Amino acid sequence: MTDKRLAFTKMQSLGNDFVMIDGVRKHIRLSRNIASRISDRHYGIGCDQIIMAERGRGSDEFLMRVFNADGSEVGQCGNGARCFAVFLKDQGLCRNGRVKVETITTRLELEINEDESVSASMGVPEFRPSKIPLLADREQLQYTVSIDHREIGFSAVSVGNPHCVLFVPNCATADVAGLGPTLENHPIFPERTNVGFAQTVSRKEINLRVFERGVGETQGCGSGACAAVATGVRTGILDREVVVNLPGGRAVVDWMSEEAPIRLTGGVETVFHGEFKLDDVP
Repeated sequence: MTDKRLAFTKMQSLGNDFVMIDGVRKHIRLSRNIASRISDRHYGIGCDQIIMAERGRGSDEFLMRVFNADGSEVGQCGNGARCFAVFLKDQGLCRNGRVKVETITTRLELEINEDESVSASMGVPEFRPSKIPLLADREQLQYTVSIDHREIGFSAVSVGNPHCVLFVPNCATADVAGLGPTLENHPIFPERTNVGFAQTVSRKEINLRVFERGVGETQGCGSGACAAVATGVRTGILDREVVVNLPGGRAVVDWMSEEAPIRLTGGVETVFHGEFKLDDVP
């Protein structure tokens, strides 16, 4: 990057926070070092993920690029996508509250609702092991792995990124710090995975904590909420519209049929605008 000052907007949804960057009007190349420094909460701006807007392939589409706190690029982020819609509108990059978005793995449709919540159509959940990806001979409702001489059961799905979901008796006491990184990096997931710990309150409500791939436990994870509901629907323990309580707030997920895209709805907030000095970042 030749310009040593990077304009950004800080946004959050469900406590999941993002640094939003306009790469439409100005070409920006984020190295892994720069992305990692921006995300650092002590030496940078601090965020769970960086979201950069670029022009999509179609004249009315945008490319949403998502960088984790460790600088790795990933294909999906539900909360980030909903922030993305508001960012595009506030920056004057789109004229209305509906936008088509592509990522490196999927396509999304975003809509700003009348109550200022944002809905993201996240695509059809993918359960085939080769598409998650997951090293398994055949598709199953539940898989098992052996960890520290214990058999751990989980469901697996891709919502534009890989997810491992465990339904647990109590989210508050779940071993997120221990099982989260172990499952994230387990060899059964060749591209690593996000790990969700879901507690069923009723058929219409769950509590959820998520250990995100390349980030760690976050206050909220939109794709993780979709993954938990999708696997709960498939195993018959959840209805098709579910309230998801995350540490950072509440979202609603609906999945009307097996062939339909799963949809995530919730609020977003613009926190502040600023510039980041890049002189000392290689």
